Amino acid sequence: MSLKVKDLFEFSGKTALVTGGSTGIGLMIASVLVSNGVRTTIVGRKQPALDAALATLRALGEAEVDAIQADLSRMDEVERLAETYGQRQDKLNILVNNAGTSWGAPIEEFPEAAWDRVLNLNLKGVFFLTQKLIPLLSAAATDEDWGRVINLSSVGSRIAPLGASPAYGASKAGVEQLTRIMARELGRFRITCNAISPGWFPTRMNAVLGAAASDAWEANTPLGRLGTAADIGGLALFFASRAGIYVNGQTVEIDGGQTL
Repeated sequence: MSLKVKDLFEFSGKTALVTGGSTGIGLMIASVLVSNGVRTTIVGRKQPALDAALATLRALGEAEVDAIQADLSRMDEVERLAETYGQRQDKLNILVNNAGTSWGAPIEEFPEAAWDRVLNLNLKGVFFLTQKLIPLLSAAATDEDWGRVINLSSVGSRIAPLGASPAYGASKAGVEQLTRIMARELGRFRITCNAISPGWFPTRMNAVLGAAASDAWEANTPLGRLGTAADIGGLALFFASRAGIYVNGQTVEIDGGQTL
């Protein structure tokens, strides 16, 4: 195997599926994958957002882009997504489980329906979509370049600021343990599994916390800024590359050192 950068980070002919890929971190990661020649399918719940994201990604002009509308908090939609993707593509090299949601409410008032919604999308959907796509990930794998699963966690899995969502934090802690279990179990299918744990990136989910919270996070970060598409997409690219094949079952925090 060549040790040259161009070979360690060669993505031509590869395919990816990015859930929650129409906005926020999912769109950031999809942008980096597409920019490096990965034929990418994005998944989102709202068609207008998917249409806007498709226009953005196609304007990059580096790889084919497709979109599938699906609500991954529902099992029937998870199954439909896997079936639809399989009808359009005969292999899958990279699965990015990014779709997620949160819910804010005082702990004494936190509703069951919100708990179920968050856990169903953030944790249950991650497991079952990966399960349904094992055959396609395995079909794309070679001895030197396995299929890759990249799960999105959050620094909220291990820090609990005042007002933190109990369902969101619990779901992301679950994602990290699930990542370890999946890394162990998926090895026989020639698939690796790792997780990315982001700090503050400019997204719609973080925007609801307000400018003051964003400014405070930035001020307390050694790098003195928030995360960018290049930051998080670059880490995803490493996990998906030949250079990253021996990293398995790990969660990497990407927060500029804010939570040290």
